[in-house]
Amino acid sequence: MMWRVTTAIALLILLVGVAQAQKADGLALTPPMGWNSWNHFGCDIDEELIRETADALVNTGLRDAGYIYVNIDDCWHGERDADGFIHADEQRFPSGIKALANYVHARGLRLGIYSDAGRKTCGGKPGSQGYEFQDARTYARWGVDYLKYDWCNTGEGAAKRNPVEAYTTMRDALAAAGRPIVFSICEWGDSKPWEWAGDVGHLWRTTGDITNCWDCVVNHGAWKSNGILPILDMQAGLRRYSGPGHWNDPDMMEVGNLPTPNENRAHFAMWAMLAAPLIIGTDVRHLDPAILAVLKNKGVIAVNQDPRGVQGFPFLKTGELEIWVKVLESGDFALAFLNRGNTPIDERFDFGTAGLGDDLVQWHPDFSASTYRIVDLWTGEPAGDTSQPMDLEIAARDVRIFRLTK
Repeated sequence: MMWRVTTAIALLILLVGVAQAQKADGLALTPPMGWNSWNHFGCDIDEELIRETADALVNTGLRDAGYIYVNIDDCWHGERDADGFIHADEQRFPSGIKALANYVHARGLRLGIYSDAGRKTCGGKPGSQGYEFQDARTYARWGVDYLKYDWCNTGEGAAKRNPVEAYTTMRDALAAAGRPIVFSICEWGDSKPWEWAGDVGHLWRTTGDITNCWDCVVNHGAWKSNGILPILDMQAGLRRYSGPGHWNDPDMMEVGNLPTPNENRAHFAMWAMLAAPLIIGTDVRHLDPAILAVLKNKGVIAVNQDPRGVQGFPFLKTGELEIWVKVLESGDFALAFLNRGNTPIDERFDFGTAGLGDDLVQWHPDFSASTYRIVDLWTGEPAGDTSQPMDLEIAARDVRIFRLTK
């Protein structure tokens, strides 16, 4: 009987409030930064891991660098009770999610959680379809700050659930629950969410899952995962949809999981140029110092977190070399030289003849009239100015990234 009453209330809220509901304002005005359990741990998670990760984010300085979300991905779920309310797995999370949220909040961090728009999650746990308003109320009561909402088990063919309906229903449920929660749409880009999700979520996946390789596609049968370069290429044409409060999401980072320092560094720099969410997907309790230095690089993070929120793009492609530009606030801009290939590249870049610009934001600098100072963001050191060409070597599978200030 209680389930019927709860369901009736949820339907009433949906019917009365759907026209007025909206995603929480004032959140994700810059790309969210944090950590997620899935890339490194998959379903092998428990509350001890989450507590240790929260402590590690503080102790390593990652929290102070901006990584504030501690996101629990799939497989935290237990069962629903007789009234339909979801509970955490009692073996893995014996203290419950609310206690875990309190622990995370006490360390100046925010807690994220995961669910799915289908009957079951990708890991076979209870999904939220038919329970959206109950689950949203539960998350709010627990003190959750971020929801990643997946797209597994949503039907096939004519019976497949409509993604706009599914994600809008959860958006409205979160609004009705009354707690500001960042809403991360994980629909894999299948229905072009960049065209409809700006009023629904704060970020939306543009691709299928990432995997920890530089340039590969891994076929899992029913689905595929992609390496860094394929996902980077899939962002073409999407930049006009991205901005403060509504971000293209090329998936969580594999920084720390890739085999070489160059690949990890390049991956991080390109996600910064994309204005992508910076969600760490490795074990932050045992970080190599070189990887930690990459993740904490203030200059590269500042490019990603620039308040103007313009997504960068490849201004020039020549063989294995791509030159990316990202317009920043106050007239600054970032320039990244990406070597996709397996051998070093020597490049001379002449600002006077390159024709550098960005039509999307009507930015066309005149280097004959203005000179820009150049700072190498990996070293933090000055690297000349735009009155002279830049001569640089870009190592294999690496990036040189600079900030330029008039």
